[in-house]
Amino acid sequence: MTHSANYTQKSRRARGRGPARRAARTLAFVLPVMLVLSGTLAVTRVNWSGNSSESVLTASSQDVSKRAKSRAPQDVLRDRLLLELQEDDPGVALTHLQQEIDRRPSLARHCMAIAKALGRAAVETYGPARAQSFARPVCDTSFASGVAGFRA
Repeated sequence: MTHSANYTQKSRRARGRGPARRAARTLAFVLPVMLVLSGTLAVTRVNWSGNSSESVLTASSQDVSKRAKSRAPQDVLRDRLLLELQEDDPGVALTHLQQEIDRRPSLARHCMAIAKALGRAAVETYGPARAQSFARPVCDTSFASGVAGFRA
C-alpha cells in the first residue's frame, strides 16, 4: 500500500466525523422535538367549540379557579342523600345510607363523614331539636354527632 492510498483512506474516515455529521445528529435529535411542540401548539390554537367569538386558546379553561367536581363514589352518594334529605326527611336518607353501606361495603369507611354531613344538613333544614329526632344508630351515631356539633 502506498502513501497516497493510505492518505485517501484516512481522509474518508475523517470526513465522516466532521461538522456535517455533528449537524445531522443534532438535527435528528432536535427535529422530532420541534415537531411535537409545534403539533401541540397547533392543537391548542384550533377553535374546537365552533364559536368564532371564543378566544384563540380554547383548549385552556377560562375558569381555572373553579374546582372540578369530585366524582368519587362516596361524594356521589353523599350528594344524592343530601338531596333526599331535602326532598323527604333525614330518616329516609339515613335508611338509604345504611342500605348503600350494606350493598357496597367499600363505602363503609366514608359512612361516618356522610352521616355527619347529613346531620349538619338536617339541622339547617329542620332545626336542632327536630333533626335530633331522626337520629338512629347508623355509622356509630355519626348523624347525632353532626347534629350536636353544628353551630347555626
